[in-house]
Amino acid sequence: MLAAVTIVTACGTSRPSGSPIFVDGRAVAAAGDTVLALTRQGSSDIVLRERSTGAVFTRGDQALHSPHHIQEHNGQWYVSDVTADGSWIVTFSSQWDVVRRLRVDTIATAPHQFAILPDGRIVLEAPGGRLVTLSQDSLTTFAVVEQSARTGFLVAALGGVLHAIPDQAITLYNANGNIRWRLPWQWEGTAYMTDLAVDALGRIHVLAGEAGLSQFYAYTLDRITGEVLRWSVPGTSATFVVSRMGEIEPDSAARWGSD
Repeated sequence: MLAAVTIVTACGTSRPSGSPIFVDGRAVAAAGDTVLALTRQGSSDIVLRERSTGAVFTRGDQALHSPHHIQEHNGQWYVSDVTADGSWIVTFSSQWDVVRRLRVDTIATAPHQFAILPDGRIVLEAPGGRLVTLSQDSLTTFAVVEQSARTGFLVAALGGVLHAIPDQAITLYNANGNIRWRLPWQWEGTAYMTDLAVDALGRIHVLAGEAGLSQFYAYTLDRITGEVLRWSVPGTSATFVVSRMGEIEPDSAARWGSD
């Protein structure tokens, strides 16, 4: 798919050697170096894994219907949720009590996509080629972006926001909406994006699949320039782990959803 990248061979051991960054095509959220959180298709709960012990427990199933994107911020958890009545970002306390339910389907083109800035503002992709911020129920333009027939992907990254618009560009913004770097879409036409992730060490990762094939690739982007530093060998499932040295390799989703 890309030139001038380093191929990383897969690990042959029976247990993963790093931390999951994508499980079944969804980004895994890290709360510092203590907890990893992930959602699962068809499940209403959040799976939490303690990094030090590997212990797994679930939360949020009484308050959520179809969660997808998740981010921790200042001890609280933000989770996207879709119900028959609309789309929401649900905020949980550190004890997993519901703090707030914010309706976003009237604002966001991709309700499952959001990013929380360091000051607590919520960034969403809105119609008309804009990223917007929600703060105290007020709506403000964060950045003007390329328009596309395909909705984009968002993740909080390096104190700002990483925004990817398939077939257009990938852009890293600072907290003020100014561009740090922007790269034109460099994947072939047969590739489609699945999700973005930032791991516990702040490394940026992109997950892409190849249309018509059961093959997925995970890429690590340079935080300064955005260029691809590493990529995985293809996996037949959209689950990947990353080592502390940044190597990424395919893995089994079953290992991370249970203890």
